[in-house]
Amino acid sequence: MKRLLLIVLALVVLSDVSYSVPRAKIVNHATNPEMLKTIPALVPDSTIATGLVSVGRGQYVYLSVFNFGDTAAISSQTWTFVSRPTGSNAALTAVPELGWYKFRTDSLGEYNVRVSIITSSGTKDTTATFYASNFTGFGNFSGQPTTYPKCMSCHGGMPEFQEIFNRWKVSGHGTTFSEMIDGGPASFNTSCMKCHTTGYDKNLVNDNKGFDDVARNLGWVWTPPPAPGKWDNLVTNYPDLVPLATVGCESCHGAGTEHARFGGDTNRIAVSYSSNSCSNCHGSPWRYSTYQQWENSTHSEAVFEGRNVAAASRNTLSDCNRCHDGESHVDYTKNRLGTLNLTLADQEVLGCPTCHDPHGNDNDYSLRNNPAGSDTLANGVSYAFTNAGKTCISCHQARRNNKTYITARGSFTSTWGPHESPQGDIVIGTNAAEFGGPYITGSHRNIQGACVGCHMAPTTDTGTVTRDKIGGHTMKLHDEASNTDHVAACQDCHPGVTSFDDFMAPADFDGNGTMGSWREEVAGCVTNLRIALPPVGVDSVAWQLIAQDSNNVPLRKAYWNYLMAIRESSRGLHNPFFEVQFLLASKNAVVGINQTSTEVPGTFEMSQNYPNPFNPTTKIDFAIPKTTNVTLKIYDISGREIKTLINNETIFTGKYTVDWNSTGNSGSLVSSGVYFYRIISGGQAITKKMMLIK
Repeated sequence: MKRLLLIVLALVVLSDVSYSVPRAKIVNHATNPEMLKTIPALVPDSTIATGLVSVGRGQYVYLSVFNFGDTAAISSQTWTFVSRPTGSNAALTAVPELGWYKFRTDSLGEYNVRVSIITSSGTKDTTATFYASNFTGFGNFSGQPTTYPKCMSCHGGMPEFQEIFNRWKVSGHGTTFSEMIDGGPASFNTSCMKCHTTGYDKNLVNDNKGFDDVARNLGWVWTPPPAPGKWDNLVTNYPDLVPLATVGCESCHGAGTEHARFGGDTNRIAVSYSSNSCSNCHGSPWRYSTYQQWENSTHSEAVFEGRNVAAASRNTLSDCNRCHDGESHVDYTKNRLGTLNLTLADQEVLGCPTCHDPHGNDNDYSLRNNPAGSDTLANGVSYAFTNAGKTCISCHQARRNNKTYITARGSFTSTWGPHESPQGDIVIGTNAAEFGGPYITGSHRNIQGACVGCHMAPTTDTGTVTRDKIGGHTMKLHDEASNTDHVAACQDCHPGVTSFDDFMAPADFDGNGTMGSWREEVAGCVTNLRIALPPVGVDSVAWQLIAQDSNNVPLRKAYWNYLMAIRESSRGLHNPFFEVQFLLASKNAVVGINQTSTEVPGTFEMSQNYPNPFNPTTKIDFAIPKTTNVTLKIYDISGREIKTLINNETIFTGKYTVDWNSTGNSGSLVSSGVYFYRIISGGQAITKKMMLIK
């Protein structure tokens, strides 16, 4: 009995212990022309792998495995086939240079692959299934009828697919081949056709009914150069080639005969949200390096969230997945509730189809639509006017309305404040907490395409070390390794600039005695505000102290603005006047200088303090008609300086109030008597007298 009780007790204890265990995910890799040029191990295979679940017969599948259950490294991996099509001799072999395994689909049908991994925390098996198919073509294109098993023989009767087809057939994907052979450059030849047709195996002959196979069987031969009428000739004399003579459905979804043969089995065709198949053609530097640029962007390494979000919050600013998962973002653009990718193995990073609709639409670059009425920041300000920039700002925003968020009495943690990357709010010039009135905003909001106009300026020339590392789809304007700033888009308005530090501020906003670049001045203002925030006097912020002072709304406003600046990270370049204003206003508010109005005063003025006489606190109002540096000090009757309230700080146009607490920090520094207060602004000075009675 005692032994039984011990066993039960042990089981209870063990049930409360969390064990780290491995979990395995098989990754299906795409290849691109650049890889075939630079990775010798791929040259013998030399076909473009799509990374899709269904591939053309004879093509290669490249696989790897990662452990997403814990952080333990994989020490051993064993790959086997669970099943192969009848008659297949496919073999799984290692690609040591890449840490991958591969096999060639030598027969039509289903390939089920298993991998067993060993880590320091345990072992795990997992499987994945792939399909080898022939290509069918799509049908109903350029006046040609459709027959089974072509895509539109089934999908043509589905209104949703017909709408997609109608957009696609006039898109760049739909018209590229016909335009090239009729009016393309003289250099257009068969080596280009692997990216302008469907199922074209350039290097290996795979009889999988792709464009090259059908063209060979029909006897169609390309004779350069392109010339008007060549497309009509192909349509008239080689009609069976037309369904493959474009970038069709199977270029992105995978070869389709297995899908059709099994009654439209959706497991045997791909709906991919990754950039895999895009890289096959858009990953061929030097001319077509969009994929390489994207690989160098932070979008290709999106932070995983995996939050289990209630249906009522899906696709809203409260749904983290909307901006951290490519599939979820597509769901947002379609205003639908899709599958939540709750593990790292399921995450789709932010790739080509996240932002672009591969089927085409009426937007520039076929950028996806935002749902109707959703083009607004958390504070209700519309960003629809930014056009292409809407796609960026749909994620790059504060996601919270400062006016309601700051005064809410909810939990206050280290993540309090605007969400990371509130660039949209800053560029537009909104959602900074105000102290008396709105801030002046700059003109970057009016740049064509907003974010896109600057961040997607073409990458640098061939041969430069920053090629594909800045500009274009990298979205980056600075290369850390070479310390290069990409300012090409700036030079139309700012001729002569070669780096970010060439953008000079018009004043010494941070009060350090030197008029520096905008980035230096904004960084200095951020530092000044950080020192003014709790714990006060040191160059750090303790959010816990701000949380304790829950009724201090000005303090929370100042902290919100501090976080806006550091989480936006451009150090003022997106909207420097706006950012400097809210940083200075925040610092002033923390130290007791409160802006009461942003109307433009007609003259430089300072009021009589009130109350007067006073004990122990009094207020001083002053008006500044022009942005300038201001000093305000208190003196005793002998002219000795007692207190500096404003120390040569940049103050923007407006009306202000500053408090003086005569008790000082020790509570007994100042005695009863007559005092003078003197303000100096832009070479002008005003002095007034006040009376302290204790």
